[in-house]
Amino acid sequence: MANEKAKVIGEELDEAKVARYLEMQPAGDENADFHVLTKAYRGLPPEPFGRFLDLFLAAGRNINAHDQAGRTFLTTIKGNVGQPAYVEIARQRGATE
Repeated sequence: MANEKAKVIGEELDEAKVARYLEMQPAGDENADFHVLTKAYRGLPPEPFGRFLDLFLAAGRNINAHDQAGRTFLTTIKGNVGQPAYVEIARQRGATE
């Protein structure tokens, strides 16, 4: 069974809802930027995810943050071949492996 995202139907994703991901905090030693990126990736459709990344970068956050195993955010999302739009959106905003 593929790990696919559920579609959000009928929910308006205004700037306040997109920006709420910036406030999330990890529970433990996880890098805060990596945590926020992962939560937004899992919770937002592609277009709002791009808007989130713009807010994230404007706040001076690190799009190339690493997880505890040393993997960048881009490296982790590349493994989900069913969601190539997110990889392209992240790359357009400077994400690297």
